[in-house]
Amino acid sequence: MIWVTWRQHRAQILLTFGFLAVLGLVLLGSAVEARSYVAGLVPGGCAGATAFCGSLEAVAGLGERYDAIYSVFGWMPLVLPALIGAFWGAPLLGREYERGTHRLAWTQAVPVRRWLVVKLAVLGGAVVAGGLLLSLMVSLWRPVFREGIDSGFGNIGIFNMTGVAPAAWWLYAFALGTLAGALFRRTLPAMALVVAGVAATMFALFALSDHYATPLRTELTGTVELGDPDARLVGGGTWVDPAGREVGTPAGCERRLDAGRSNRNTEAWHDCLFAEGYRYAVSYHPASMFWRFQWTEAGILVLASAALGGLAVRRTLRRTA
Repeated sequence: MIWVTWRQHRAQILLTFGFLAVLGLVLLGSAVEARSYVAGLVPGGCAGATAFCGSLEAVAGLGERYDAIYSVFGWMPLVLPALIGAFWGAPLLGREYERGTHRLAWTQAVPVRRWLVVKLAVLGGAVVAGGLLLSLMVSLWRPVFREGIDSGFGNIGIFNMTGVAPAAWWLYAFALGTLAGALFRRTLPAMALVVAGVAATMFALFALSDHYATPLRTELTGTVELGDPDARLVGGGTWVDPAGREVGTPAGCERRLDAGRSNRNTEAWHDCLFAEGYRYAVSYHPASMFWRFQWTEAGILVLASAALGGLAVRRTLRRTA
């Protein structure tokens, strides 16, 4: 059965891992070139993890230079799982039904249950391996771009491309596609369901992720920006008056908006409020919660994948009974 699985699905396997190889070369090339570019802008003898040394010119220049890569990278957390579900999961059963090959494949010496279990196990394992390989490549690529593409915890896109999240998302999309193929018995409708399902699940878990742990709360003075760039903010901040009461919009220090200078007016308004004793309250999850959130989200997705895979097997066995 393993040999049969390879023969039937080698196109998806080779294309996927070929894409990962090309992506790895692109990331490697951009990282090497970007490091050389930044080295020419930062002061000599710069020390630090990212070699930016606070150079705003380097950060801005890197953002402009690699805007296209940032754009592609921003879509990958959603697009790649959807493609896995559409081209790995949906055809697994949908194509068998469409072509009628299930009548031959499921009447041989190999029982239907074993056929399903082996295929799900082999392809699911390959999907997980691909997701982990992607995570490794992104983790090695990110350090030189760290200042330009935001934090790895506060930015949900980066979060879903590192750690164990890519493997969990790819497995979930594969299981969803398999179930869709069993339900529709056609490949194209199953593909459409996968794309919609992955997008809906991603937005749902993003909203749910704030509740993976109890957020911390701090009151800022002198600034409305949290000092930790890797923290994940929970909702918007609120103002606290000198008496300790939360207020929606402070009554004092009304802003006089001047066209074209709104940012400066906003900063002046903030400075005035802080001078009067107001504080800015922010709820957040610290960067130290990265792996807790990773394993929590992965656990949810793996359990959902097991449930979807079980439903696909049950649906298929009932139709062949």
